[in-house]
Amino acid sequence: MPTKTSDVPPELVVDFDIYDPSLTVPTDTMQERTAELAKIGPLVWSAAHGGHWLVTRYAETRAILRDQGVFSSRQTNIVDAAQGGFLPLESDPPAHTAYRQILQPLFNPARMKALEAKIRVLVGELLDRIGPEGECEFIADFAHELPTSVFLELMGWPLEDAPMFTECTDVALVGRPELGPEGSAAAMADAAAKIYGYFAEVVADRRGAAVDSDDVTAAIINTPLHTTGEVMTDDELYRTFFLLMVAGLHTVQGALAWSLMHLSQRPDQRQRLIEDPSLVPSAVEEMLRYEAAVAPGRKASVDHEIGGVTVRCDDQIVLLLCSSNRDHDEFPDAMTV
Repeated sequence: MPTKTSDVPPELVVDFDIYDPSLTVPTDTMQERTAELAKIGPLVWSAAHGGHWLVTRYAETRAILRDQGVFSSRQTNIVDAAQGGFLPLESDPPAHTAYRQILQPLFNPARMKALEAKIRVLVGELLDRIGPEGECEFIADFAHELPTSVFLELMGWPLEDAPMFTECTDVALVGRPELGPEGSAAAMADAAAKIYGYFAEVVADRRGAAVDSDDVTAAIINTPLHTTGEVMTDDELYRTFFLLMVAGLHTVQGALAWSLMHLSQRPDQRQRLIEDPSLVPSAVEEMLRYEAAVAPGRKASVDHEIGGVTVRCDDQIVLLLCSSNRDHDEFPDAMTV
């Protein structure tokens, strides 16, 4: 039987909901709140959304992410996922391996390197728009626009569709809180339906086309899975495209925004990057560690002891990377970039 709140020692039960908008609006308190959870223990229990474990420290996070036999990637969303799980993210081998074999060659380092020149052009165009004004609203004018344009360029979809993707991605993921719970949920459903309608047109247009390494979309649609010898169903394709969209748009936007906020508050670090651009690659990695914009989920397949607690079969787990990546046991000077 899965864990219930009444089964958990009271000292491990915390008042924390990762979907609570007050964690970030009007003031971002996520890092402070998750640091408080880490002081309690490597695993703590939240009663929100039916109850789930929160993993706060690096060693336990790494162990869970590396043990697919005990901690499944399937059905890991702690809220209802009306459109089904993201693929291949929310799948286990052998299905995960089959999906990944189709996707990996299309997103390998060599292919990404070949996109560099186009990305530089896109960045230049965005900066040219900003330059005459001398200032900008960074998310609207750059952090939104750049990843959306790169995503569409990679997929071979029309760049003029960028505004629709920008708006619908945000609404599908976070809703419209100003409309209240019911209105926000309805807005999320409408945005998701619009996106899935777009995907349906893409699939219908390219289903049966020749597999061409220069056409990412046609290759994904028409390459057979090695496990079945069949191409992905429409539903599987929609869920795959949705993941690529979220990973390509929302998380990149977040990483860009958090990085700029960090540097704006630390002019000495900003000046170091200006004076020595060779530091940029390590700065990118360090900002990904320090800000950690995602919190992946897992679901226990069996009872298992970890972090001083027993995680039971079918327990839901959320890995707080923003806390794990600031674990002083792993990073001696964890709070310094």
